[in-house]
Amino acid sequence: MATLPNPLRSPADAGLLLPPGTFVDSTWDGPWHEPLLWYGEEDAVPGTWSGLRELGRPVGLLPVLIDGGMRNELPQYWDLAPDRMSYAGDHEAEEVLRGFWEEYAGDELPPGDSSVIAWPGLAPVPAVAGPDTPEGLAAAIADQVTEIGGPMAGLRAGLVPARRSADIPAAIGWTGPTNHENDVARLCAVLRSWEDRFGARVVALGFDTMIVSVSRPPTTAAEAGALAAEHFAFCPDNIQQSTLSTLEVYAEKAVLHQEVWSFWWD
Repeated sequence: MATLPNPLRSPADAGLLLPPGTFVDSTWDGPWHEPLLWYGEEDAVPGTWSGLRELGRPVGLLPVLIDGGMRNELPQYWDLAPDRMSYAGDHEAEEVLRGFWEEYAGDELPPGDSSVIAWPGLAPVPAVAGPDTPEGLAAAIADQVTEIGGPMAGLRAGLVPARRSADIPAAIGWTGPTNHENDVARLCAVLRSWEDRFGARVVALGFDTMIVSVSRPPTTAAEAGALAAEHFAFCPDNIQQSTLSTLEVYAEKAVLHQEVWSFWWD
């Protein structure tokens, strides 16, 4: 895989005029040889994400909102591990998901769900497209979650050197799902597939959380049910640690018509 130049090494040379913020090179294994990401000093507000996308995209930087959570755990405290990540393009989404399904479904799904042990395969592309482009919806979701006084106010906006939105977690060496998967590039392969099938974009990351916008969500119960199996394989805690504790309920409440998917790994 060819490595693209990282504009965060020298923003001025890349023609970037960034607001005050922090360049993060802290990793589990010590300082990285270049910044993994930059995030702003001020809280993001509606329009911040879109502005950074317009600024960074021409030079190979993509925006992501940073959620420090209640403990204000910002990325320099995230135990990033870029040296331990592979390349998302070296993995197949269905192979990754099938492996997780076969490992966890029999033991961790409720009896009614786990009776269907065979991996059902990848969910189809929804028959009906949503009204927004993937980037347009991602910007709208970013604006919603950064509304002043809203429940998620306090998010920061960052820039990451990445080829595509799905690669953002691996590009920074994110270890949020470490209790489920140590090599997040394998999950990024799934995110790439979700980009292609559902218009998904990674909008926000926290220490162990992810928010994804979805411009082409399932619009039928059958589509949602098929995708719920993928969500379980991707993040079992979404069902195992939730009141939406069966695939059927999860599909109805968290997948059908939903333009935002949220994931949390315990």
